[in-house]
Amino acid sequence: MASQAAHGLKRVGAPCAGILQEVAFNESFSPELTLKSGTCQVATEATKENSDVVVVNKSHVPCIFKAAEADRYTLFPIRHPEIFEFYKRHVASFWTAEEIDLAADGDHWRNRLTDSERYFISHVLAFFAASDGIVLENLAERFMRDVEIPEARCFYGFQIAMENIHSETYSLLIDAYVKEPEERLRLFRAMETMPCVRRKAYWAIRWIGSEASFQERLVAFAAVEGIFFSGSFCAIFWLKKRGLMPGLTFSNELISRDEGLHCDFACHLYGMLPTEERLPQARIHSMIRDAVDCEKEFVCDALPVSLIGMNQELMGAYIEFVADRLVAELGYDRIWNTSNPFDWMELISLQGKTNFFEKRVGEYQKANVTTSATDNLFALDVEF
Repeated sequence: MASQAAHGLKRVGAPCAGILQEVAFNESFSPELTLKSGTCQVATEATKENSDVVVVNKSHVPCIFKAAEADRYTLFPIRHPEIFEFYKRHVASFWTAEEIDLAADGDHWRNRLTDSERYFISHVLAFFAASDGIVLENLAERFMRDVEIPEARCFYGFQIAMENIHSETYSLLIDAYVKEPEERLRLFRAMETMPCVRRKAYWAIRWIGSEASFQERLVAFAAVEGIFFSGSFCAIFWLKKRGLMPGLTFSNELISRDEGLHCDFACHLYGMLPTEERLPQARIHSMIRDAVDCEKEFVCDALPVSLIGMNQELMGAYIEFVADRLVAELGYDRIWNTSNPFDWMELISLQGKTNFFEKRVGEYQKANVTTSATDNLFALDVEF
């Protein structure tokens, strides 16, 4: 990488399985160098026409997400209280991989699951393990650079920490369930070894090094966390409904809650945009349809939920329902107007039926994190 040092370049791309590996910029962030499939090329006039060169335009970030130099490095005074509240909500729901109790899962895995169910779960975990790494790459390499608002960087910084915990958890689950070293390695390298995982992963990765606008990339990763995880989350909740794999299903409660918050945060940022800077409805619908097609192919064809006894047609309808909810939250007309075919999914999100004396509920929050300082003052003049 001598040429990189010589040009004073910054790495902003994502290493991944032979596709775009690195996009770099000089100190003024003008396009300078790209690496693809291990080849280094300077983006001169000649190479800009080469399909191997991907140029990222940093000017696509709306001004509303930029901060004056004097405001970039200090958090207070809070200028965006709604964004800061998202950050505090995330802090309040902090958890660690050590909280997941897998004591009963081993027996369930060996004795209560069918071969088809073990196949489905292991492949879903393989996708999850890879996808969190992709989300991390995008956060660290693009969004943390794109958005200069300190409150938003608080959220993204904490999201990075939680995505690391998600990734650790999925890796621990694979380690605990899959004992054959070769099969375990195949799952950890799912982007190379599993076509059904590869397509979803590449859909997300292409936006990291894309010259698309920030608005498009923001919506794309809202779709990754809001749509690409939806079918698999639902399938694992189906196992919970059947009383199977308590460690896996509890981790699913915690992670799905986090991903829902990440998706809501993306929608909130998008809602801050002036109307004239938002994407046309046709563009939003096109992106969401593409993501839905990809997710349907994953859980209805490539890795069908029928393997665990779920109805594939209903799962397709559920994915449409989730996607419609995202489209509406972004401020656009729904595409399918599909109702939720799995009413028990709504019940799970509302009731949180965990026995608190066995483990905390997925909706548990740390005490006092989301309360103000005055809320905790001791008062002698309160009337009861």
